[in-house]
Amino acid sequence: MGGAFHFNFSDFSFAFLSILLEGAPFLLLGTMIAGLIDQFLPVRLMTRLLPRNPYCGALVSGLLGIIFPMCECGVVPIIRRLMAKGLPPSNAITYMLAAPIVNPIVAFSTYSAFRGQAPLDVTLLRLSIGFGIAAIVGMAVHHLPLRHVLRPQVIADIAQPQGLAGGGAQGGIGARLWGALAVCVGDFLNMAVYFVFGAAAAALFNTSVNQEIILPLATHGWLATVSLMGLAATLSLCSTTDAFIAATFVMFPTVSKLAFLVFGPMVNFKLILLYSSVFRNRFVLGLTAGIFAAVVVVCMRLKVLAL
Repeated sequence: MGGAFHFNFSDFSFAFLSILLEGAPFLLLGTMIAGLIDQFLPVRLMTRLLPRNPYCGALVSGLLGIIFPMCECGVVPIIRRLMAKGLPPSNAITYMLAAPIVNPIVAFSTYSAFRGQAPLDVTLLRLSIGFGIAAIVGMAVHHLPLRHVLRPQVIADIAQPQGLAGGGAQGGIGARLWGALAVCVGDFLNMAVYFVFGAAAAALFNTSVNQEIILPLATHGWLATVSLMGLAATLSLCSTTDAFIAATFVMFPTVSKLAFLVFGPMVNFKLILLYSSVFRNRFVLGLTAGIFAAVVVVCMRLKVLAL
């Protein structure tokens, strides 16, 4: 079959399995660490690491993912729990946005996925842009009344702290390890669905769609960037594996793939639903629009670097 679409099962299978086998170990590693953090992280440790100055606190919060790596799959319920135990909302939101990007697993997976495509530049830019946007959002949230940011039941939780002096969960080592395993398995199975779907979509796109049709879109600066951001929001991939999908879009410029890698872990359809369980709908809408605009502006500025 000619024209815009031509499906070849052999090509599709090879591309699909290549993406799947490269990315799955990172997904498993990320969910394992998330489970351990959920069960063993001393809740008060994060607050002790943060400066009292709200702006410095936002900056440090954006770097906590280096110590406490977390993908976006489980970070929303974690930050709700942390806010209920004393973490300031502005710091919690900064951590929520930055941790899925600014963490060693994502850095390693991004570098591995972009071998042969300026991997160090892409990795450093991804982490620095993600950190910068998250920190700015956190500083802005500090100036907003809580009633404009959080849902009433979340504000009530903050007013009556549930702080635990110890770790992230109660019980002995065995019980916590079992709990960590349960979190790992649940997150892995949940995210594996998104990852398999994303790998299949990327493989189909690269092997079956006539690339001559895509070329005008891929070569149009801002349109290429916006289209990949929309794709990132639609696919709702995990940040530990999304680089393996982005790296396959070889016809798109690096800045567009960078936008995919920064925007997706901060805003996607799955996350919007999770955000709405903690934040007011108007805040979620403003957060989405603000991050979208910031990523587009930054990536368009990066065009001067010929990326």
